[in-house]
Amino acid sequence: MAKSAREEAQTNVAENRKAFHDYHILETLEAGVALVGTEVKAIREGSVNLRDSFARVESGEVWIYNIHINPYSHRGSSDHEPTRRRKLLLKRAEIRKLIGKTVEKGMTLVATRMYFRNGHVKVAISLAKGKKEHDKRETVKRREAERETRAAVKERQR
Repeated sequence: MAKSAREEAQTNVAENRKAFHDYHILETLEAGVALVGTEVKAIREGSVNLRDSFARVESGEVWIYNIHINPYSHRGSSDHEPTRRRKLLLKRAEIRKLIGKTVEKGMTLVATRMYFRNGHVKVAISLAKGKKEHDKRETVKRREAERETRAAVKERQR
């Protein structure tokens, strides 16, 4: 089965699996990231960590925090700070929409994955609402039950 042109153009670099455990993901946006050259090269090497990363809207701009990009392995004298805040490149209408939704209580912006699309680094930003402890336990129970049923069906087919 052939992949579509859109799927071929995307290459996943990092994923924030913890976000899916800690938050109810409501809506996802794609944003470009303003990066330095050594950061892009380090991202191509795959040395990125999205855990605990989040975004904020500050004075009409969206900034992303806590994305850890390790220094590029073949760097010369130039270097970048691994966890500096980085500007997200979004359209004005998208920023206004995010401002309206993040003022609600309990809503936050979380980076869920980073990938390359047609040679450009993109981040999937998700509007999320924090899960309570019982919701997290319920999700784990449901996942284990699904895993057990798949194993039982597979065993029965043998």
